[in-house]
Amino acid sequence: MSNAITSLFGIKYPLIQGGMIWNSGWRLASAVSNAGGLGLLGAGSMYPQVLREHIQKCKKATDKPFGVNVPMLYPDIEEIVEIIIEEKVPIVFTSAGNPKTYTARLKEAGITVVHVVSSVKFALKAQDAGVDAVVAEGFEAGGHNGREETTTLTLIPMVKAHLKVPLIAAGGIATGKAMLAAMVLGADGVQLGSRFVASEESSAHQLFKEAVVAAKEGDTELTLKELAPVRLLKNKFYQDVKDLYKTGPTVEELKELLGRARAKRGMFEGDMVEGELEIGQISGLINEIKPAGQIVAEMITEYEQAKLQINQLF
Repeated sequence: MSNAITSLFGIKYPLIQGGMIWNSGWRLASAVSNAGGLGLLGAGSMYPQVLREHIQKCKKATDKPFGVNVPMLYPDIEEIVEIIIEEKVPIVFTSAGNPKTYTARLKEAGITVVHVVSSVKFALKAQDAGVDAVVAEGFEAGGHNGREETTTLTLIPMVKAHLKVPLIAAGGIATGKAMLAAMVLGADGVQLGSRFVASEESSAHQLFKEAVVAAKEGDTELTLKELAPVRLLKNKFYQDVKDLYKTGPTVEELKELLGRARAKRGMFEGDMVEGELEIGQISGLINEIKPAGQIVAEMITEYEQAKLQINQLF
């Protein structure tokens, strides 16, 4: 399966694993890369030296390309960028910030740069900043999300109409059929987050993985827009947020409720009551924890079968 994305990254399939905080360590990234996709390390939940260790372990676990996802709103960003350059990481996905900040510097170091956006406006800004590709992430996605609430089905063709660099679709994708749908709409590849949370190699806590598998339609909601929009699995903390909104809270009151390290507490440490549980709407279709390589293989098989089924309709 050769196209603009497989050629850009040097991978077999145009399928990328999301670099999710507290979920995307070296075991998951290397497993996805070994299966023919592109694995990403989630730098947002790693201190600089921890990231270096994960990069070095990933190099030992795979001889295939892998990358690092860098949310630019997190601290230690300068040191993280330096480590990525020193360790000669081939691919970087940036998000949650201005793509102009680091794109030129990373590209000068020979690194392929991709930026994650949630609107046409920011897709064009990323392209103008010189990125090699753009991820357009729809409202369905888990974790930090766009304020516009544009769904993937709408966002992908909108962005495609204005973009010249390769386009990767994200948000609500966990099956081969969804992958094909995104490609038909104009995407050159897809990025999966939530599906890989519920993988054996994910660094998420087992209780969080089980909660994702148990999730049904309507069990997630986008909230905390005044801080950074985030899609959460509904639990006591989520209900506390909802109750606080009834009082017309200030930004400071929302920050106080959120506190520090609540995402780590939930997704990594397994506090299903008070933790912040970030996951996408597609969790309602995820019913089993599987090896990452099996997830990739099943996605591609279903993608090819769906293509044949479509041909038979005409």
